[in-house]
Amino acid sequence: MTITSHLFDLLIAPFIEFSFMRRALVGSIALSIGAGPIGVFLMLRRMSLVGDAMAHAILPGAALGYLMAGLSLGFMTAGGLIAGFVVALLAGLVTRVTVLKEDAALASFYLISLAGGVVLVSLRGSNVDLLHVLFGSVLALDDPTLVLLATSASISLVSLAILFRPLVMECVDPLFLRTVGKSGGISHLGFLALVVLNLVAGFHALGTLLSVGLMMLPAFAARFWSATLDGMIAIATLIGIVASGFGIIVSYHAGTPTGPTIILSAGVMYLLSILFGQRNGLILRLIPRKHLAA
Repeated sequence: MTITSHLFDLLIAPFIEFSFMRRALVGSIALSIGAGPIGVFLMLRRMSLVGDAMAHAILPGAALGYLMAGLSLGFMTAGGLIAGFVVALLAGLVTRVTVLKEDAALASFYLISLAGGVVLVSLRGSNVDLLHVLFGSVLALDDPTLVLLATSASISLVSLAILFRPLVMECVDPLFLRTVGKSGGISHLGFLALVVLNLVAGFHALGTLLSVGLMMLPAFAARFWSATLDGMIAIATLIGIVASGFGIIVSYHAGTPTGPTIILSAGVMYLLSILFGQRNGLILRLIPRKHLAA
């Protein structure tokens, strides 16, 4: 057996032979395309922990949808969207009327949501159902779920194209848009809506605990490879796609849970970026550079 045929059997054949592998890959690619750019803006706006908090905030809504209709795509998606928006609005309200900052308010609701969601799922479901909600089942994606993931990615890209300029301005000067008009508040709420939408879509594949991983880790890694916004968005999306494919194939051969393996693959690429990245990578910083001659 040649090296080429061995690599084919190792990397390509499982996707050709099994439809559930192809579905997992297509769904993960759609998630990467939609969540990658969102993660970059979260990072640049110093809202990385907001994404993590919002990922857990959707759990009670998804759990209520589960209690009403079992593992129903429509009910759990609607419940997750409603819960995410409610938590975002409540956190903003608490920030405005109390002394707590936004990160503290979100952290509080994150803890309450996580505990409440786990209790709600446990009231009716088994440990298997709880694991499905928390960690997803990317190898069990069906056609309606793939349509949901593709729709979420499409809405995200179109919305980001519309909100691109105000989001970039907020990254540079968060107070500027608030002083010159109301567009800052609208763009901020629109961006939070996109965060919730992508987290709810990712929930069906990776669960509430891991859906934020494919949003943030590629964005963090991209920061070490590009200094431009366009470059970071493209690289983050590419890293998400590569980590998804690699994680799925490693999971297939090693027998490990697919969702966590995908996130671990993204984590490995993040660590490699820290070491070898072209922008402030640790290895590059250790290499002495020649000074410009006078």
